[in-house]
Amino acid sequence: MITELDKPCQIKRDYQQLINLYPATAHTDAHYASKLRVYQQQIVKANAQQKLLVLGQIGLGDGLEMLSWWHAQANLNQRLLLKVFEPNPINRYELTLLWDQSRTSMAEPASELKLDSAFTFKFGTKLNPLAQTLLYAAPAAIIGCQRFIFDDGRITIDLHFGDIHTQLSSFIHTPQHPICHWLVLPHLQKLLHSQIYWQMAKLSNDNTKIAGVELTETTRNSMKTCGFAVNDINDYSSSDYSNRDDISFAEKSINHQRDAVLLHERHVLRQQDAQAYGFNPTQGVSPSDITSPIAIIGGGLASAHLALSLAERGQGTQLFCKDIQLGQGASGNRQGAIYPLLTPENDELSVFFQQAFLFSRRRVQALTAASAENQTSISHDFCGVLQTAHDERSQLRLNKIIKSQDWPPEIAYAVNANKANAIAKINLDKPGFFYPLGGWVCPFEYAEAAIQKAMQLTEVKLNLNTDILNIERQTDGWYLLTDNHRFGPFAQLVLANGAELTQFDASNQLQISPFRGQVSHVPAQFELSQLATVLCANGYLTPSHEGLHCLGASYVKDPAHLDFCPQEQQDNLAKMHESYPNQSWLENIDMSDNNARIGVRMVTRDHFPMMGCAPDVAKIFNDYLQHQLTKESRHYWQITPAPVHQGLYILGGLGSRGLSSGPLAAECLAAQLCGEPIPLDKETLCKLNPNRMWLRKLLKGKAL
Repeated sequence: MITELDKPCQIKRDYQQLINLYPATAHTDAHYASKLRVYQQQIVKANAQQKLLVLGQIGLGDGLEMLSWWHAQANLNQRLLLKVFEPNPINRYELTLLWDQSRTSMAEPASELKLDSAFTFKFGTKLNPLAQTLLYAAPAAIIGCQRFIFDDGRITIDLHFGDIHTQLSSFIHTPQHPICHWLVLPHLQKLLHSQIYWQMAKLSNDNTKIAGVELTETTRNSMKTCGFAVNDINDYSSSDYSNRDDISFAEKSINHQRDAVLLHERHVLRQQDAQAYGFNPTQGVSPSDITSPIAIIGGGLASAHLALSLAERGQGTQLFCKDIQLGQGASGNRQGAIYPLLTPENDELSVFFQQAFLFSRRRVQALTAASAENQTSISHDFCGVLQTAHDERSQLRLNKIIKSQDWPPEIAYAVNANKANAIAKINLDKPGFFYPLGGWVCPFEYAEAAIQKAMQLTEVKLNLNTDILNIERQTDGWYLLTDNHRFGPFAQLVLANGAELTQFDASNQLQISPFRGQVSHVPAQFELSQLATVLCANGYLTPSHEGLHCLGASYVKDPAHLDFCPQEQQDNLAKMHESYPNQSWLENIDMSDNNARIGVRMVTRDHFPMMGCAPDVAKIFNDYLQHQLTKESRHYWQITPAPVHQGLYILGGLGSRGLSSGPLAAECLAAQLCGEPIPLDKETLCKLNPNRMWLRKLLKGKAL
């Protein structure tokens, strides 16, 4: 994943060191594996009536338990969400070391990683394909949650890396789909304590139990003190349960009595979260509404991926696009760069974009693998992105980013001028910051592939050449109006219409701005045609695709028109000269054809997308008249759900990095709409809230 491009640091740990870090002595015992398999199968079967089974696991270990959960669920007609909490960030190379003791694959390119007989001996041939699939998905060693979706949404794995207590406490209880079972791996038992168990209890339903291996009496008592029933995997075998029906197992293991006081403590923890983040409402679809379609206005990347994420949940959609085909707005560019946005502080913005970029990259890979079925290919090349400075100020900023954090090398690493030249295959003569997993993607093909896949999974009605001029809320739902037709009612409506996001009365006060962008298309010729990576400096330049490079882009706020602009064409060229002065390949950039594409991206001041309930701004200001500039008013806004339009949601403000942020934002909104756990922490969800600009002031007691 990293080393086929560069090896800036020695990330290959000795296998024995990994064994010390992730002890797996119990896992090598065939008896343990057999007991684990029986236990997991019974858990899955006992919950077979649930459409979504949410499981929690403390510790990743060597992956046996996670892969076994996956395999146990494979033949059942339900979806599985497995949330794995591991304190030590681990990347794919480390997983390969754990799963391949021979280490022969360490010298192979990422696309050729193989698991040898050592893995097969230890885990069995049935788990080998699952391990290969996870390795290909490329987990990264970053703090936070990484979501992996497999088998058309039937299997979802959330890998939470970082301090376990921090990770658990940063997520909110999901009443419709809480965690119904926990498995604790042996090597982490000594790190757990009552505060962690209480956070686990907060995220669980009231009948959730914990299982472990060789649990000490102290550990058992700590778990029970937090209201859990406790089982040991070693207590189970096929002889115990192979002849028992699911009901008897459920009665023995799940439907046990709870201490009322302990249950009350769980509810108190949930109420504390609800009060602390009461201002950020997350309305979802009730179970009775799950079969009705959700309306989406928009025809770009965000709309398509929302339809796909909902389709993976069995939720139908009806999409309305004003153009004759998808991706004619900001998603219509030939090539778009895909890479994370990093900050020196590695704050919520930086963490979100790392999570989102990796998620989007996996989406491209999955849709590309399914292209034979979709009949839709996605032009792309994960050739890396090389970021360089273009003046003294940008150099200081880039240096600060590089030096401020110990960035995982699969995310980014510094290169000197010689290495930058070697990566780019043309002379830059500048040091830079290289994103090895980045590259470029064709946005409109990406959107089309997502829609085609969604249509394979569930009912998706696509209304092209349908310009929605107005929306109105009635008692039975939302209606969408064109010149001569009225669609509806819809219980849920999502506005994901890009540059037209603020065209309706219910959305026209969103704090978001349109920026025109002109991307120049220049022929691939001579030295320029050798460019082998995306360059990002003052503007960007892509490797050639179908004989053309993309060069851009202009950035004009509140554009008066979308006509071709000769001056912006020359400005794009000037940015390259400023970024890489005196390089011979600059003379190969031929602008004479005036070939370009113009689009509008919607941009927020803080660079976060907007995702969530549509704010009722008029009511916010009306309530503000009664609650302003006092200590009591701050408390009021803290615990009171901010006014929103019932059943109306926003997905937009993707800016110039929609390829990186759009798919994950869509996945999170789909989870919110369906009442499922969202793979983002509480603070980040607040940063995505379309209400956030007003709420930040109100929560601080400032004037609007």
